[in-house]
Amino acid sequence: MNHLQLFDTTCNECSKLITRRYSTSFSLGIRVFNQRFRMPIYGIYGFVRFADEIVDTFHGHDKRDLLQRFKNDTYSAINERISLNPVLHAFQSVVHRYGIEMELIDAFLYSMEMDLDKNKYDAAGYDAYIYGSAEVVGLMCLRVFTEGNDAEYQRLKEPARKLGAAFQKINFLRDIKSDFDERGRVYFPDVDFTRFDHSQKEQIEADIARDFDDALVGIRQLPKGARFGVYLAYKYYTQLFAKIKSAPAQRVAEERIRVSDKRKMYLLFSSAVRHQLNFL
Repeated sequence: MNHLQLFDTTCNECSKLITRRYSTSFSLGIRVFNQRFRMPIYGIYGFVRFADEIVDTFHGHDKRDLLQRFKNDTYSAINERISLNPVLHAFQSVVHRYGIEMELIDAFLYSMEMDLDKNKYDAAGYDAYIYGSAEVVGLMCLRVFTEGNDAEYQRLKEPARKLGAAFQKINFLRDIKSDFDERGRVYFPDVDFTRFDHSQKEQIEADIARDFDDALVGIRQLPKGARFGVYLAYKYYTQLFAKIKSAPAQRVAEERIRVSDKRKMYLLFSSAVRHQLNFL
């Protein structure tokens, strides 16, 4: 291994570490991908995770300046095909290798900028935020999974967007209290957190259910090396969704509902059986 390869490998390992530290559920899904998909997906996750941390976590710092610097460094890394920021170096490599469009990256970074100013969303703003913060991440991953086959990418594009949207909307429901208490945000249009009720919750859940139905069609058509990992993430989120649906609105507004580690392992093994029997 020469020194440049060592640098590339080290940067990839940094993104892998970030993924495993920040998300046990996504890490579990990535581990069951075909090996050729793992590092590229770690590279995407490390990028989106660090951008999200800037707007959600770095209180007491100039978030706008930090995000602008991160944005400038992202574009420089992509244009120059190198960065001394290991997360951005790993990400730019994925961008070039799989032909990830700048439009997707621009939309993602714009959604992060929205978090700096907006704390309430109308329907148009909500759709724009969901697209930039979640749907485009699914599309970046789909570029990896389809490995340059644009016809396959176009065929699976809409289901990938729906899956990203469903994941994000469930995150919003799960984190509705912390988003409001810590950041003053309510993402759902026309929802007053102080008056969050069963009717509002049901409307949101019906929208998520439609997204999941559309997404599953695409998951079943993914390349074999990616299908099980994406299905596992889908099963985790549908399990979390079921727990949220069964909880009263008041409980959702008061606590963060989660899936236990024991349940995650059960989902892993039960999903593996379905995958082996081709029952997805």
